[in-house]
Amino acid sequence: MAGDQAIRMALFGPPGVGKGTQAVLVENAEGIAHISTGDALRKAVADGTEVGLKAKAYMDRGELVPDDVVIAIALDSIGREGRSGFILDGFPRTVAQADALDKALAELGTPLALVVNLQAPEDELVRRLSGRRVCARCGVNYHIESKPPAVPGKCDQCGGDVIQREDDRPEAIRNRLRVYEEKTAPVISYYAGNSVLRNVDASGAADMVFERVEAVLKTVNGQSVR
Repeated sequence: MAGDQAIRMALFGPPGVGKGTQAVLVENAEGIAHISTGDALRKAVADGTEVGLKAKAYMDRGELVPDDVVIAIALDSIGREGRSGFILDGFPRTVAQADALDKALAELGTPLALVVNLQAPEDELVRRLSGRRVCARCGVNYHIESKPPAVPGKCDQCGGDVIQREDDRPEAIRNRLRVYEEKTAPVISYYAGNSVLRNVDASGAADMVFERVEAVLKTVNGQSVR
């Protein structure tokens, strides 16, 4: 993509919409860092960093990690990995996180240029998620449509039983989608108000969705997002 500035974007979307897949495709195509705060949080805890130890204290008590700690972890990852651009995967998750992130990035002179909200019909999301299977022994993931095990019900790697997790059953999935909408709607509205939000149809094959994401990346209001 033409331009001499880094791409700085966030990627939203409900469970099953393909955020992780699209984030990796953008990362590979554009040479920018894919930053998942969940992964960054686990790494900070494992590495025993100052902010990781703060997060661990809450996690050990079974409490949610406060927004300020999550923001600190996100900014640390951006500072270390995102100098040449970044894509935030499913973050920020609250308006407080979004506001704090925007203020911090503005101080650094690196505000978000784009927020992509991936959308797909609920029935398609349920179909995708309810088709997921996992090996009960080694944890390898499968899908009954796109990646079935060679022997039905048995793991290709270890021969263990391939099962459907309780949270991948249709009713549980629909509940997760409702919770997502309730929690994320205010964040989507926040970014819509900042004129950086773009909705992208995430129906169909991953490569087709990526073409739509790339089309949005190339221009926002007639200007490169770089």
